[in-house]
Amino acid sequence: MKRKVPVIIAAIILAGYVISACGSSAPAQPASLQSSDTVTESPIARGQYLVTVIGCGDCHSPKVMTPMGPAPDTGRALSGHPADMPLGAIDKKALGSWVLFNHMTTAVVGPWGVSFAANLTSDTTGIGTWSEKQFFTAMRKGKFKGLEGGRPLLPPMPWQNYGGMSDEDLRAIFAYLKSTKPIKNVVPAPKSPAEL
Repeated sequence: MKRKVPVIIAAIILAGYVISACGSSAPAQPASLQSSDTVTESPIARGQYLVTVIGCGDCHSPKVMTPMGPAPDTGRALSGHPADMPLGAIDKKALGSWVLFNHMTTAVVGPWGVSFAANLTSDTTGIGTWSEKQFFTAMRKGKFKGLEGGRPLLPPMPWQNYGGMSDEDLRAIFAYLKSTKPIKNVVPAPKSPAEL
């Protein structure tokens, strides 16, 4: 019994250290992701920060496969679904209860058909010719290419979530996207359920 008491006390002390270490502070962010005072921060830097933290690249950047799974292809960041990437076979029976992403997370199939992530780079095949007004229309009204008469943006684009962002933040995102490396990539048109 005497040997068990020191072991129990040591376990309690160790547990206390672990608990206090876990709750003592939030994990440090890389310097490139830390928000700074928005008064002195450039719109492009603010836009880059916002694009990163809201996860635009999760769907709009092609991926490369790594031992840890898919990772963003930094050479094609924000360029949308690759035009030369065919879709695999789709089990239409599953679409009544599932939404499926391709392995790059740039194409999504569901009851609406297939949607492809858009090219957000500054190239003319992306948003290079867009006006700020078009960007606001896309983000606030969910209109394709930001055109009032355009078709609705398709799932999983969460424009309804982003529509509530401040004008300042949307302007910053637009400024950053317009500053990106232009990557030529004509994203395929969506497919209707009948085309699957």
